[in-house]
Amino acid sequence: MTDCTSGYHQVGTVSARRTVTAVDTHDLTISDTQLNRILIVMGASWALSTKETYGAGLLVFQVYCDSHQIQENQRCPISSTLLAFLSSCTGAYSGSSLGNYATGLKAWHLLHGYPWLERTNELKAIPDGATALAPPSSKRAKRNPFTPAILISMHEQLDINDPKDAAIFACITAAFYSVARLGELTVPALKDFDPARHITCGNVSEGQDCNLLPVTIFHLPSTKSSPIKGEDAYWAAQEDLSDPKAALTNHLRVNAAENSAHLFAWKHPKGLCLLLKKEVIKHITTIASIAHIPNLKGHSVRIHWNTFRVAYYST
Repeated sequence: MTDCTSGYHQVGTVSARRTVTAVDTHDLTISDTQLNRILIVMGASWALSTKETYGAGLLVFQVYCDSHQIQENQRCPISSTLLAFLSSCTGAYSGSSLGNYATGLKAWHLLHGYPWLERTNELKAIPDGATALAPPSSKRAKRNPFTPAILISMHEQLDINDPKDAAIFACITAAFYSVARLGELTVPALKDFDPARHITCGNVSEGQDCNLLPVTIFHLPSTKSSPIKGEDAYWAAQEDLSDPKAALTNHLRVNAAENSAHLFAWKHPKGLCLLLKKEVIKHITTIASIAHIPNLKGHSVRIHWNTFRVAYYST
């Protein structure tokens, strides 16, 4: 299969073979090796989580085309097929999911050198319409944001001398006060740790903010908005039990490690263990249940900031 629909089942990689359509008879012939290199380089511009989302949409689109017996030459470059596909998903998928699927298909065209012919206004109307038509039962309840009081409650529930609890509390307080994503401070799976993408002990330094006040700086090697260069996040010490500096100092005391180790790795009887995002979320869910705090999720750590800032500067 040589058209751009090949490789749809490589979900999450967006790495199927690129096809070059010759529009200039003087174009140079590109070898398979060069084509594969183009895929690798262009694919590196998207974060792994983004490629996973795009891959899911590509798979759903492929299933739709197969079930409606849509020929391969009608799938790419895509035309009215896209609007029909997205419309058929209304009710089964959220408007934001359909928007991501459309963006993924656009990236797929870019990756394979095919023109994107869809009109922006029409394309935007489908996810917006899907959101308007979605029944209330399909919408998630709004998540409650974290607050310093919740962090203090967590401190009381955790044993900060326990290696795992110390790492989790340090991670959550760091995420809260630096407004970082939990996924940027943790590792998705034990086999996935990569110092080029995940924060290490060597990525922590001390500095000053614009007001010359002391802050702790985390260099995040890869973030959702800057997957290649990464970004710096920072926080300042606080005066209560939610203090991220005290939490980090305690964690590094309990879980001392080399600079190359994952920053929030914790001491397991068999050696250092990476801190997984799912473990942090599990602890958040457990403590929220004990403290009777509804709808407290992993994302709640990050969505607090505007509310917290307004409350802070109003006092």
